[in-house]
Amino acid sequence: MHGICSTIGENRSYFRYYMSLKNETRQAFRNTRNFYREYTKGMTPERIGKEFQDDSRRLMELYYDAVGVKPGEKEKKQPPVRVFKLLSSLLLRLTPARRLALGFSFVAFIVHFLWSGPVAALMLPLGILTLVLLLLLELLEKSDVMKEIDLARDIQISLLPGSNIKHENLEFASFASTASEVGGDYVDVINTDEGTYYVIADVSGKGLSASLYMVRLQALVHLIIEKLKPDPKELFLHLNDYIKSGKKDKTFVTACAAFFPSDGSAVKMCRAGHNPPLLYQASRDAVSELRSSGLGLGMTSTGVFKEHLKQLSINMQPGDNLLFYTDGLTEARNPRMEQFDEHRLRDLFELYGSLHATTILGKIQIAVEEFIEGEKLVDDITFTCIHKHPDKSRVLARKQSNDLQQLTTG
Repeated sequence: MHGICSTIGENRSYFRYYMSLKNETRQAFRNTRNFYREYTKGMTPERIGKEFQDDSRRLMELYYDAVGVKPGEKEKKQPPVRVFKLLSSLLLRLTPARRLALGFSFVAFIVHFLWSGPVAALMLPLGILTLVLLLLLELLEKSDVMKEIDLARDIQISLLPGSNIKHENLEFASFASTASEVGGDYVDVINTDEGTYYVIADVSGKGLSASLYMVRLQALVHLIIEKLKPDPKELFLHLNDYIKSGKKDKTFVTACAAFFPSDGSAVKMCRAGHNPPLLYQASRDAVSELRSSGLGLGMTSTGVFKEHLKQLSINMQPGDNLLFYTDGLTEARNPRMEQFDEHRLRDLFELYGSLHATTILGKIQIAVEEFIEGEKLVDDITFTCIHKHPDKSRVLARKQSNDLQQLTTG
């Protein structure tokens, strides 16, 4: 009996050991499978090909910058000189300590292959280990930079208005998407006692430099409106003064601004080299482009800028919609390199122009997403639809008048 119990106990211990080993094997397999999934995430042939093209383009830009010529220009320097300039430009991007470590790894490889002996045999693993450590340090630094850029993106988003704003009888619905982590498109809705200002702008370039310039532009717009309460033309004249005051500043900005008076009078609008807005008129069930002359901000002196800048007056009626957008919307591309273009946008606006702002915004967003088929954006996309509702006070007054008339006749 004792022998049978002992055998059963041993079998149970073996069973527990076997099941524990099996569970550990399964867990290890799951971890390996999860690691493989994470490692190969996004490794599609299309994406890899696109990233190789982007990396090749960046290397070519670095090469042209290093040899001091523009693409297409004839290079005067001999190939060895050009290669040396490119390598030196790459090495100078490293810190002195990392340049020293990289130089040591190259010397270690040379010693290993040209000499023999125990010291030379150690040079190869030391050189490889140095390169791996350098790669890890560069990846850690890039991770820190990405965290800072993410923080900058959060700050930038917090400075922008909400995606849906309602003020009196106006509704502003906006959408924004950046080509990189941060963008240079600017959109704003500013309420004052006199009325509501709407501004949309596109800073030349993209990325971190354009986003910093966008923040500066936003501060200027708020400062000018708060102090002067200008119409759109005066706003752009003051902005051009500020932008042109920096002689080394080569940035320019395209923009549109509109002012919606609180008394319900005509909307004032100016266009500084920006894409022409679209107006849907409910009474005509038709769409028209609001084209007015104007150069981009910062492109010329304020005197010349003023001569070309024209201001429009728009009689916006209840049920009408205004669509403002940046060129990133019409220049969005699909894998066949076709652009979304103005005609497709206008057709969409004609089709859905009678709807409310948020609905129109959603229709355009879906159409763009289906068109680009997952292709990476080449530029920031920003657009806003502004819908005018019937004036509530007038609707109430009309209702009271009708009720009073019914009582009188009754």
